[in-house]
Amino acid sequence: MSGRWLAPVLVAALSAFVAVGFAGVDRYARNYWLYRGFPPPSDPAYVTQRGSVEQIKVASPALGGRSQSVYVYLPPGYRDHPNKRYPVLYLLHGFPGRPLAFLLTVRMGVVEDELVARQLAQPLILAMPFGSTGTFTDKEWANGIGAAEGWGTFVWRDVVHAIDTRYRTIATPRGRGIGGLSEGGYGAVNIALQHPREFSLVESWSGYERAAQNHSIFGRQLEGLTVNTPLDRIRATARTLRRTHTYFWFYSGTDDPLRLQNLEFAAVLSAARIHHTYLELQGGHNWALWRGMAARSYLVAARRLAHA
Repeated sequence: MSGRWLAPVLVAALSAFVAVGFAGVDRYARNYWLYRGFPPPSDPAYVTQRGSVEQIKVASPALGGRSQSVYVYLPPGYRDHPNKRYPVLYLLHGFPGRPLAFLLTVRMGVVEDELVARQLAQPLILAMPFGSTGTFTDKEWANGIGAAEGWGTFVWRDVVHAIDTRYRTIATPRGRGIGGLSEGGYGAVNIALQHPREFSLVESWSGYERAAQNHSIFGRQLEGLTVNTPLDRIRATARTLRRTHTYFWFYSGTDDPLRLQNLEFAAVLSAARIHHTYLELQGGHNWALWRGMAARSYLVAARRLAHA
């Protein structure tokens, strides 16, 4: 090949290589973001009846009318039993994060399909709201000081109302559980303490109980901090929690710095005579732990929540 044509060919080849390389990197990055290095979720062969995912929009008065996405996992057999009602487990994502991580990375849908197929657990509706204005925007699942920043109220009132209205739920506290991972675990505990008559089960997966000192959420003087700090608030709601038999189930990895807050929270719950289970598990603050504990987390909810 003459030098006249060699340079353009090399440029074209290099451009193609770079384009393919960037496409591969982009594909890898996207897959890692969706699955965090794990295989995509898939049901085993013995599962013949699968659940289904729906995305709904909830116009939230607590957020000034803002419309937020909520992903709903309807259990296997939901369409086949039009007279049956189901308990609901509300799951709150971490930061940064989005709700589909519960289905794509933690595999909660596959876990439900497997446990129901093996007749080890009752079917649940899983409701997974998006708790922010963007993946990398922190809202802490808390009612902030700004106008239309009622992210806690969005969950316990607006999302719960939307799910109870659109689906066949057991629309009582005995039929509702709330949980989450990392910041979502904090949000679940905080919301449950703010509204102790709404949920009978609270799960926190590697959560925390001291509110983050975020001035944009809790104010320049952090005036909203105490009311949103579960360790400070538990004593004020202890009597109601005992009366409603609310059950707290939470865990931390042994290498997780948040473990110390959870140990303290467990001690406070014990002193207040509130029913709870706290587990320390080998691991850190990561997807491997949450994914590995998914079946156990589901089983706790399925056994504690009211049956149809």
